[in-house]
Amino acid sequence: MRGLITVFGGSGFLGRYVVRDLLAAGWRVRVASRTPSDGLFLKPQGGLGQLQFVAADLTQPASVARAVAGVDGVINLVGSFARMDAVQHLGAATVAQAAAQANVKMFVHISAIGADPGSISRYGRSKGQGEAAARTAFPSAVILRPSIIFGREDQFINRFARMIRSAPIVPVVRPATRFQPIFAGDVARAITAALAPKYAGQLFELGGTQIMNMSEILSWIGQQIGVHPLYAPVPDLLVALAARISGWLPGAPITWDQWLMLQHDTIVSPEARPLNALGIAATPLDVVAEGWLSIYRKHGRFSPPLAQGA
Repeated sequence: MRGLITVFGGSGFLGRYVVRDLLAAGWRVRVASRTPSDGLFLKPQGGLGQLQFVAADLTQPASVARAVAGVDGVINLVGSFARMDAVQHLGAATVAQAAAQANVKMFVHISAIGADPGSISRYGRSKGQGEAAARTAFPSAVILRPSIIFGREDQFINRFARMIRSAPIVPVVRPATRFQPIFAGDVARAITAALAPKYAGQLFELGGTQIMNMSEILSWIGQQIGVHPLYAPVPDLLVALAARISGWLPGAPITWDQWLMLQHDTIVSPEARPLNALGIAATPLDVVAEGWLSIYRKHGRFSPPLAQGA
């Protein structure tokens, strides 16, 4: 059995993949989250004594310090669209400082492509500030910047699949903006690999096998679920106006910050260390999506995907 790793955000969407991969690799795992009971579904994945749970809130330094006491490594997965600065900047600093003070050997911080302290979006800016804070407190931290992450429980592919299934006309915002979706399982394997001492202090950008713009992603989803709606690009001016006027409302289709984020592609930059630099080959989107997108078809798994060009 290997050492003990604390995973902040281990009960979330990406966290479940990370915890599973760490357990399979022989690590003992301490899942840190605001509500430990949210992660109890993970218990069957570990052996006896291999998995433990602790309450921790990145805005409460004392709880973070307790969560990292006596561990060999720390992984920070926590992100937030609601409390960006508190979680992604100040929270990242709190975790890195606690890890350093606890003499933790390994620290992996999950950021995002587009992270930049000078970003025009609050999200990108807080992610960039979080990276800088992590580096300051823990210089040997490994930073991973994934593109859009997909998987059975995601809020990206699933959100659009629900929209396409229910609407005869699907509005397309920023149709030319490009993404490089990456499978959550591949991100989890990258995180486990990044614990190796040889990667200390490095930064990686993680993307999948395909670069697709927004129009291509929506069309691909429609093909997979056997639905062929009318895709209607929305003029930038109208989207910007809607985001500015109503983006602050609960449940708004798009916020102003999301609009700002869509002004830039979310793809791996040519000069970045990519996924395969960690010894991992990316999983194509259509290889795993078939396993869950069938729930959006009219007759479930008994309905074939719509033929290309239909």
